[in-house]
Amino acid sequence: MWFRLDLRLADNPALIAAAKNGAVLPVYILDDDNAQQWAMGGASRCWLHESLSSLNASLDNKLLVLNGDAQQLIPLLAQRYQVNEIYWNRCYEPWRIARDTRIKADLSAASVNVQTFNGSLLWEPWTVSKADKSPYKVFTPYYRRGCLNAAEPRQPMPAPDNLNLWSPDAGHPHDDLSSLGTAGINSLNLLPEIAWHKEIQTTWKVGESAAQQRLADFLDAGLTGYREGRNFPTKANVSRLSPHLHFGEISPNQAWHQAKMAGAHLQAEDDLDCFLSELGWREFSYNLLYHRPELPTEPIQQKFKNFPWDTNQAAAKAWQKGLTGYPLVDAGMRELWQTGYMHNRVRMVVGSFLVKNLQTHWHIGENWFWDCLVDADLASNSASWQWIAGCGADAAPYFRVFNPTTQSERFDSEGGYIRRYVPELAKLPAKYIHAPAKAPQAILDAAGITLGDNYPLPIVDVKASRERALAAFKSLGSQVRLED
Repeated sequence: MWFRLDLRLADNPALIAAAKNGAVLPVYILDDDNAQQWAMGGASRCWLHESLSSLNASLDNKLLVLNGDAQQLIPLLAQRYQVNEIYWNRCYEPWRIARDTRIKADLSAASVNVQTFNGSLLWEPWTVSKADKSPYKVFTPYYRRGCLNAAEPRQPMPAPDNLNLWSPDAGHPHDDLSSLGTAGINSLNLLPEIAWHKEIQTTWKVGESAAQQRLADFLDAGLTGYREGRNFPTKANVSRLSPHLHFGEISPNQAWHQAKMAGAHLQAEDDLDCFLSELGWREFSYNLLYHRPELPTEPIQQKFKNFPWDTNQAAAKAWQKGLTGYPLVDAGMRELWQTGYMHNRVRMVVGSFLVKNLQTHWHIGENWFWDCLVDADLASNSASWQWIAGCGADAAPYFRVFNPTTQSERFDSEGGYIRRYVPELAKLPAKYIHAPAKAPQAILDAAGITLGDNYPLPIVDVKASRERALAAFKSLGSQVRLED
C-alpha cells in the first residue's frame, strides 16, 4: 500500500482493498526528485512530519518511509519483496500523474498488478463535464449543474478491521534498506534546523484522529451561522479542515456526509449549502488543474501574459513580512508566518493588495503561500491566486479591488484579529486601529506608536494604486467596467 496524500486508515479505498487481499506492506516515499519545483514548502514539511508520525503509530510502527525517486523505488520494492499487487489512491497534480503513469507501465511490464482508487475527491475530473463533454470553466454551473446532478459522493468506509501488516523488519530482520534510499521519518529531515516551526506545532493537532475531532468541533460549534460567520476572522465559523484534507487525514466524503447529517439535525440548511459549496470549490480547483496542467504557471486568460507587473522587490518584501502599514494585511501575513494558515477572507484581502495595489505578479504570492501554508495545495493555491489576480477561470474581475481598510472595518470591527497578530497596535481604540496613519497624534502617543518607527507608514496609497492598477488593466486593450 503506497500512501501519498491519504494519510489515514478510515475511508481509505486503496488500503481497504489491499487489506482484503493479504499481508500489507505500508510505504511512504518523499519524492522531491519528481516534484522538483513543486516539492513541499517548509510549513507543509512540518505538517507532514507530524502526520507521518501519527500514521506510523496507527500502523503499529510498520510504515516504511523512504526518500527518493518513486519511479525507481516502487518497482525495486516489488522485486525485492516479491510483491504481486500494489495499491494506491490517485493524485491529480500534473507531475504525479506523469510519474504514476510511468510507474504503472513499469510495473505492468514486470507482471505486477496495480490497483488505483479515488480517495481524495468527491467527483474525479473526468466524471463532471458539460453536455458537449468539455470541462466547465465557471464554478456555479460546474457545481450546481454538474456536481449536484452527478452521482452522490460515496459513503465513507470504516478502517479495515482485518489489516495484516508486514514490514521488512519482520520478514527480513537483517535487510539493509540503504539501497532503497533514506529510511525513517526523522531521516527525511522535514523539520527545520532553526525552530521557527514551534508555533505551528502548538497551533495545530495533526493526524487522523485530530482531523476527525476538528470536523466534529466545527459541526458542533461552527456550522450554524457559517454562511455569514465565515467572513469574520475572530469567529469560530471556519472549519480549518484544509490541511487535514490536503494530506488526506480526513476524506472529503467524510466531511460531506457528516456535514449533511449535522446540517439536517441543526436545521442549518443555508449554512450547510454554503459549506458544501466550499468543498465544491476544492473540487473545482482540481478540475481546473487536471484539464489545465499549466495552471500553476500560466494565466488562463492569455491577455495577462502582457500585464505590466511592477518589479518593486521592497514592496513585496514588506508584504511578506506583514509591514505594509495596513493592519488587516499585516495581521494576515503574520498569522500566515506564525501558524502556517490564514483566514480565507483575509487571504482574499492580502492577495488583492499584492496583485492590485502593489501590482506585483501573482507568482510572488503563489510561491510565498506555497512555502508558508500548512495547507499548501497545488490545485487550490494556483486556482485561488489566478482568481484573485483576475486572470483565471471564473476569476474575480481585475477591476474589483479589496480595500484593506474598509474590509477591516467591516469584518474585524473591534480589531480583535489585528490586536492578536499586530500587538504593537493593541492599545489603539477600535476607531483608529484599521488605519493608524489617520489617527490623531495624541491617540498614537497614548498607544505608544511612532509611525515609521515601531509601525510602518502605509507603503502605498490605496486609492492611487487602485487607479494605477485599473490603468494597467486598460492597457491590455480590455473593456473595463469600473466598480468598487
